[in-house]
Amino acid sequence: MGLFILRRVGIMILTALCLTFIVFILTNLYPNLEKLAKTEGNFRMSDEAVASWLEKGGYMQPMPVKYGQWLGVLPGWTKVTDEGTTGRCITGVKSAEEAEAAPRFCGILQGDWGYSSVFKDEVNSIIATRLANTGFLMMWVLILMVPSALLIGILAGMREGSVTDRTLSTASILTTATPEYVSGVIFMAVFTSSAVGLKWFKGSATSAMKDANFENFFLPVLTIALYGIGYIARMTRASMTEVMTAQYIRTARLKGVSFPKIVMRHALRNALIAPFTVIMLQFPWLLNGVVIVETLFNYKGFGWALVQAAGNNDIELLLGISVVSVVVVLLTQLISDIGYVYLNPRIRIS
Repeated sequence: MGLFILRRVGIMILTALCLTFIVFILTNLYPNLEKLAKTEGNFRMSDEAVASWLEKGGYMQPMPVKYGQWLGVLPGWTKVTDEGTTGRCITGVKSAEEAEAAPRFCGILQGDWGYSSVFKDEVNSIIATRLANTGFLMMWVLILMVPSALLIGILAGMREGSVTDRTLSTASILTTATPEYVSGVIFMAVFTSSAVGLKWFKGSATSAMKDANFENFFLPVLTIALYGIGYIARMTRASMTEVMTAQYIRTARLKGVSFPKIVMRHALRNALIAPFTVIMLQFPWLLNGVVIVETLFNYKGFGWALVQAAGNNDIELLLGISVVSVVVVLLTQLISDIGYVYLNPRIRIS
């Protein structure tokens, strides 16, 4: 088991490096850097002025060198001018003595995530605040989604082909087939309109960041949870149906064991192995899939920050968000693999 985890961690680190390098290349393409120079400087800057601005900021270095400096495994660049010494790890313009005392490495590994050109704040501070907002939203989505989906899937899979099974399966397919931007718009049209007499939602979830209640928070939670409920319920139903037709279940029924006892003692544990993996995979989807919902309901979380960074060419914030997204996806997959091994003895033995 230890070797299995070590191999997974090694693959996870290599994957994270590859993915972040690809994102780094895409965000540091020259058109993006040119737009950044004109945004920070002057939109009427000439091509020569843009090149000079990028040269002073260390953006014209080779891509692998810039990536290594951003990651924190290569020393930061320095530049000596008439006013003094500047550099990646030097704040402002310093004298030669002060520049010598500055740290040589200042990247992601050292906790220096850069500075947001849009929010005018440290990237790690922005991500921590927005991630906390999204984490609160995700918590309530999971509280609503997971128990509801498991209950629906178990009830549908207990008696395959029954009226209950067909009804719950149809409802699950409908919710899975309806994307968040459709259900969110429908909910907003219905529950913010006085024409249908259901005007209880305020139209925005911004106030939920400080004071969450039913009126300003339930609709975003329901919009995200509906899709996940249908998907997890269908997987649970398929797994439950397969378990209920297994030989040991038939043997238990022939011995006269009551149906509720068969379901609770014998079927549930094996039926929940597959849904466990699906539930774990909902975490990266929730983190990155809330972009539409947070934008639609104006809830300023992680997804909203991603939209703002992409729309305003905030390169440092985009890179920071990509790091968090990659780490969350890989960690949840690692936890899912380890949990699946523990839940399934056949895999652990092999």
